[in-house]
Amino acid sequence: MFQKVLVANRGAVAARVLRALRTMGLRSVAVYSDADGKASYLAMADETVHLGAAEPAASYLNQDALLAALRRTGADALHPGYGFLSERADFAQRVIDAGVAFIGPSPRWIDAMGHKTRARALMARHGMPMARSSAVLDGDPAAALRAAEAIGFPVLVKPANGGGGIGMLAAADAAALEGALERARSLAARSFGNAELYLEQLMERPRHIEFQMLADRHGHARHLFERDCSVQRRHQKVIEESPAPRLPRAAVEGTAQQMAGILETLGYDVIGTVESLYGASGAFQFLEMNTRLQVEHAVTEEITGIDLVIAQIRLAAGERLAEVLPPDIAVRGHAIEARIYAEDPVRFYPSPGTLKVLRFPAGSGIRVETGYAEGDTVTPYYDPMVAKLIVHADSRDAAIDRMVEAIGATAIEGVRHNLPFVLQVLQSAAFRAGDVHTGIAADVLAAQRR
Repeated sequence: MFQKVLVANRGAVAARVLRALRTMGLRSVAVYSDADGKASYLAMADETVHLGAAEPAASYLNQDALLAALRRTGADALHPGYGFLSERADFAQRVIDAGVAFIGPSPRWIDAMGHKTRARALMARHGMPMARSSAVLDGDPAAALRAAEAIGFPVLVKPANGGGGIGMLAAADAAALEGALERARSLAARSFGNAELYLEQLMERPRHIEFQMLADRHGHARHLFERDCSVQRRHQKVIEESPAPRLPRAAVEGTAQQMAGILETLGYDVIGTVESLYGASGAFQFLEMNTRLQVEHAVTEEITGIDLVIAQIRLAAGERLAEVLPPDIAVRGHAIEARIYAEDPVRFYPSPGTLKVLRFPAGSGIRVETGYAEGDTVTPYYDPMVAKLIVHADSRDAAIDRMVEAIGATAIEGVRHNLPFVLQVLQSAAFRAGDVHTGIAADVLAAQRR
């Protein structure tokens, strides 16, 4: 097992990983930028290292600074969290080349799954159902139009190396395609350093269902059921829950087992999440695979009792899956997570500022994950997520009621936040009935304007 782990991230995920390391009795190193020098979670670490200026390129994306921090502290492992460098194969390889363990999948899997079209081709060869899509576009507008027509409009323009919904733009017809390609190419180049795009069939109001996977370095993989992440704004998740409502359990668990079998055959390792769309056809269609801990991992932890961060660390240290997980894992009750963002609740523009008041409820079935404390500042440099509010109850209805009550007991002042929007979704007839899909957020906002 590792002796000292450097957490190469910030905010809620840094706090979450530091807590797991303390539980395991492992020494920890936290890193910080100029903007995060007074962050409350830094006190959880045994050591802290200043990386650089507030801008991500000078701090949390600065590979040289992070490698220097590893050398300075003598850490023998690095946990990347999520976002930033967590899915950069080149960074993972540099960490390993420095003689330090990377707590995540092997670089070859980060690379293989990081390029969306290659990942789709790989999974298709192993029997995973796919929505219609194109190869990487070569920049020729005529060729892009032919590809779109072969798929059938409407299509979704997507960065081949993207994530987080950035650069994903819909094109309803040929007239809209050229502008969508231009905008998506610019966003992809700016956000991911790679302007490659591809086209995908745009499903009308599908469910976004993802499957949590764990695997060891000895050829074994298992699933920990699914999460429904259909409530999104601008292709970014806002509310996640498990189990997915109004889906046949046999089909869900059969698909999860199929995916675990594919990963086992491939020799995938440590942790990952297979994302899919579920449409009117009644089939799960592969979307992409994230080779890291997910933001919404707590939902799975609540229904299974498995600490995914500790499991990830143990698997990265070489332990076998049978040592990390119990032989039988069952779904227990229902869990819902709401992401709390410092943003306008209608237009979703970031709202940086000082958290003059930040108070969350406590009690049975309520969990809060945050990297902030009252008096801290939400800066414009990073993702504006303030916290994740997670509830667990015996049934979905009870979980919704508990979440509504928990939101009512949450107090945030100093920044605008999205809780009014989250509350509207939770209290909508469609969500309560389990009629969730990727268009439900737009429906709720449209109803609000009427």
